[in-house]
Amino acid sequence: MAAATVTAAKAPPRRLYGAVGIIAALVLAIGVNVLADRFLGRYRIDLTEQRLYTLSDGTRSVLAGIDEPITLRFYYSQRLGREIPVYAGFATRVREFLSEYAALADGKLRLEFYEPEPFSEVEDRALAFGLQGVPVDQSGEQVYFGLAGSNTLDDERIIAFFQPERERFLEADLTRLVYELSNPRRPTVGVMTSLPINGEMRGPGGRPTPPWVVMAQMRQFLTVKDVALDAAEVPADIDVLMVAHPQGIGPQTEYAIDQFVMRGGKLLLMVDPHSEAQAFRPDPRGRPQTETASDLKRLLEAWGIVYDKDKVAGDLRGAFRVRAGPQDRVQAVDYVAWFAASGPGQISRTDVVTGELNQVAFGSAGFISRREGATIAFEPLVTTSTEAAAIDAASVRTDPNPSAILAAFRPGGTALTLAARVRGELRSAFPDGPPAAEAGQEAPARTQAHRARSVGNANLVVIADADVLEDRFWVRVQDFFGQQVAQPTADNGALVINTLDNLAGSDALIGLRSRGESRRPFELVDGMRRQAEAAYRSREQALTKRLEETERKLRELRQGGATAAERGRAEAVLTAEQRAAIDQARADIVTTRQELRAVQRELRRDIEGLERTVKIATIVAVPVVVSLVAILLGLWRVRRRARRAEEPLAAAA
Repeated sequence: MAAATVTAAKAPPRRLYGAVGIIAALVLAIGVNVLADRFLGRYRIDLTEQRLYTLSDGTRSVLAGIDEPITLRFYYSQRLGREIPVYAGFATRVREFLSEYAALADGKLRLEFYEPEPFSEVEDRALAFGLQGVPVDQSGEQVYFGLAGSNTLDDERIIAFFQPERERFLEADLTRLVYELSNPRRPTVGVMTSLPINGEMRGPGGRPTPPWVVMAQMRQFLTVKDVALDAAEVPADIDVLMVAHPQGIGPQTEYAIDQFVMRGGKLLLMVDPHSEAQAFRPDPRGRPQTETASDLKRLLEAWGIVYDKDKVAGDLRGAFRVRAGPQDRVQAVDYVAWFAASGPGQISRTDVVTGELNQVAFGSAGFISRREGATIAFEPLVTTSTEAAAIDAASVRTDPNPSAILAAFRPGGTALTLAARVRGELRSAFPDGPPAAEAGQEAPARTQAHRARSVGNANLVVIADADVLEDRFWVRVQDFFGQQVAQPTADNGALVINTLDNLAGSDALIGLRSRGESRRPFELVDGMRRQAEAAYRSREQALTKRLEETERKLRELRQGGATAAERGRAEAVLTAEQRAAIDQARADIVTTRQELRAVQRELRRDIEGLERTVKIATIVAVPVVVSLVAILLGLWRVRRRARRAEEPLAAAA
C-alpha cells in the first residue's frame, strides 16, 4: 500500500494534463485548417438536393480551355441586400460561384470585388462598363449588382444586373460570359425564314416591333446572318443553317439547302402545319392569312422523313387552358392543339440538346417519323404523351373552336414525335443535278460542284413546329427600369440555342441553361394553403350560386304576386311568403359566412401548428440533443477516469 501511495504522489497533476490537452487541440485545429486551405481548397462537398454548387462538365471544360487571362469584376452594393434580403442571399451565391470558377481556372481567371459608392470612381467605372444602376428609394441613390469581364484583347462582356428570377440560369450566364471572352470567334448561323423574327412594322406609320427574344439571344451567343428565301446557294461561311417556316421557297432554293447538307453543313429545320404566329398577323391588306402551312416535301421524302402538313398533333395531358367561346357555359377549356411537353417521358435525357430541358411549349405543331425502309438514324428529342392523336389541320386554321375540338378528340395511345435528330448518309433530292431555270430566266451562278450524296454522315434536327420561336408561347418580357428582362416560362429558347450550339460544335455549352434555385419554398405550408384556398373558393362559389338562386326566386315571387301596374310602382308590398324567403336567404348567408370563417380558422390552425412544431424542433430539440450528447460524453469521461484510477491500485494489490 505504501508503494502505491508513493507512486500516486509522483504522478503529474491533472490540471497540467488538461492545459497541455487544450494547447494541443488548438495547435491541431489551426494546423488542420492551414493544411486544408493549402491542399484541399479545391475540394468541396455539395450536399444540396439539386446539386446547386456542383459545376457541370461543360463549365469545367470551358474553364480548362482558357488560354489568356480573364478578369471578372463583381460590383455589388451592400445596401441592396439590406433593403431587399433576397438579393443578399443571391449575391452570396454569385460570389461562391465566382470563387469556384477561379479555383478551377488555374490562375487564368482573376476576380475583383467592388462596392460602388454614390458619385465615386468605382460607380463611374461600373457605368462605363454598362452595368445597370437601380434606385431603392425616393432619394435616387443607385445600387448595383452586376458583373463585367474583359480579356487581354480588351473584349468586354457584362451581366448588367443579376435577377433572382434567373437564378437557375446563373451557371449558364457566367459560363457563357467566360466562354465568349476566351473564344472570340463565334459560330455563324444563317437564318432563312418567312416569319418576322427580326421585328416588323405594324400598320401604316406604326412603330416597329422588337425582335423575338430567341433572336436576341441568338445574336448574343452567335454570329447571325440572314439568308434570303430565294437564295440559289448558301454562303460558304455559314456553319449552321436554320430554316424556319419555309414558305414560298422555289426549286432553286430547295436545291441550295439540299447541297448545303450534302457538303456537310448542319441544318435546323422547322416546318409547321399551321403557324400561329402567321395567323396572328393579318396580311398586308389587313385580312386574315389563309396559307399558314410550310413544307419541304421533296427534301424530307428524299432524306427518309415523313411529315404531313395537313395534320396537327393534339395532346390532352399538357393541353393549355384557353378562354372558351361566348356560347359555352364554361369559361376555360383545354385546347389540345396547344400543349407543353415535359418530363423524361417526353423530352429525351440521352441527347445533349435536350438532356437538361424541363418543358417545351408547342402551338398547333405537326409530327414526324422515319419513312419505312429508310437507312437514317432517327432519334426523337421531344414527343407528345401517349394521350395524343392527330387532328385535321383545317380545324385549327380558321376560327378554331377549342370546345368542339376537345369534344371530338380521341387519344390514340401512342406518342407522336415533335422534334428529332437525323443522322446518316443522305441522298440528294436532286440526283440529276440542279433544277432547270424557269422559262425566260438564266440559271443562277454557283461556286460549288453538285453532290449526289452527303459527305460522311449528315447531322440535322427537324422540329415540326415553328411556333416554338414565338415569344407568347414560352417567355414573358418585363420592363425593369428601362431594361427589358425576359422571364422564360418554358425552355423553347434553350432548345433552339442548344441545338445551334451542338450543331456548330460547341458541346461544352450544352446543358447549362436550367439549374435549381437556392431559394427553397415551404412546400408543405404552401400545399396546405392551396388546399384551404381551394375549399374556400368552392364554398364561395356555392354561396354565390345560392344567392343567385334566392334572387331569382324573389323575382318570381314579385312577378307572380302582383299585376303589371303594381310591378311598375317604385315600392311594392311584400307578402309573407316573400318575407320568409328573404329571411331564409339571410339565414343562409349567415350560415355560409360562418362556414367560411371556420375554413379560414382551420387553415390558420394547421399552419400555426406546423410553425410551432418547426420552432420546437429548431429552438428546443437541437439544444436538447446537444445537451444529451454532452451529458453522455461527460459520463463516459468520468467512468474512464475512474477505471484509470483503479488500475494502479489493482496492480499493487
